[in-house]
Amino acid sequence: LFLDSQHRVLSCDDLFFGTLDGAAVYPREVAVRALQRGAAAVIFAHNHPSGVAEPSAADRRITERLCAALSLLDIRVLDHIIIGRGQSYSFAESGLL
Repeated sequence: LFLDSQHRVLSCDDLFFGTLDGAAVYPREVAVRALQRGAAAVIFAHNHPSGVAEPSAADRRITERLCAALSLLDIRVLDHIIIGRGQSYSFAESGLL
């Protein structure tokens, strides 16, 4: 989700698609899209086909990379939500942002 400075939704875009066990995510492409949308903040979300909503080491790494890249552009990452089977995980609620 790309949000304005008052956290109103500007756009909801699907940026990357993966396989059963992973997806390639490119911070540069996220930054370009955020700038195109005029976003002041973002919320990321993705699913885990396994059904387990706990973040993997790769999820933690890409979240850190996205936060670092977007912070250089003064774009806040408000949350990264992982959807599993009947459950979800919020990086913000878990204190990881």
